[in-house]
Amino acid sequence: MAQTQLNHVQMGPEEGELVVFIHGFAGDLTGWGNLQVGLSSSIRSIAFDLPGHGGSLDYPESCNAMVAAKAIMADLEALGEQRVHLVGHSLGGATASLIAFKKPELVASLTLLAPGGFGPEINHNLLRHYSKAKDVDQIHILLEQFFGWEFEVPKALAEQVAKYRENPGALDAVQATAEAIIDGNVQKCLPTAQFADFSFPVKVIWGTQDRVLPTRQSHKLPGVIATHVFERVGHMPHIEIPREVLALIRQNVATGS
Repeated sequence: MAQTQLNHVQMGPEEGELVVFIHGFAGDLTGWGNLQVGLSSSIRSIAFDLPGHGGSLDYPESCNAMVAAKAIMADLEALGEQRVHLVGHSLGGATASLIAFKKPELVASLTLLAPGGFGPEINHNLLRHYSKAKDVDQIHILLEQFFGWEFEVPKALAEQVAKYRENPGALDAVQATAEAIIDGNVQKCLPTAQFADFSFPVKVIWGTQDRVLPTRQSHKLPGVIATHVFERVGHMPHIEIPREVLALIRQNVATGS
């Protein structure tokens, strides 16, 4: 078996359907922990740290969706995986989409949470400010913008981010990622009409209080795409409403199996 490039964590049975979790900008694989545990009794899963994130900080290229997609496809090939269920959030959603476009035979189902690339609008000011923040209080204030207005963001999360950014190269890497995914003051768009051509099930999950990527980017998707929009939820549905997200992932796995 070839060696993998990205840090990753596997959970669940040794065999059977595989769910692949792909996190978003400035995140890491720990954000999927609850969902991986929730699946672990019956479904195996793997969560990757994207290039320049978490335990993949030393990856030689700055991260964008294409770089991440190539890295994950290479690692899945190294692991001998031939058919997987992709779950991607934000930048990870754009990454999962690119994998589906480039290698559809690899994909059994696609679940996208507030995915990048579905429209030009992106809160570029928030992402750029967040990518430069080092102070715990500043990080905490900015983190709140990623969640719904009623969600209480724990201070410990900001402390964890600040601690990580003390690592050599960590702050430079997240800033490079921000600039790689923002094109001026907008983001590049995926050919979303082509989602209708996929033979596997596709679900899109969004929150009405998303302040990073507007919910309206989900409104003009092909009619065959299952779109789930949740009230009073921000840009982080897998953390804000994990039970609902887990149920939808299970539905897609069952349909795509």
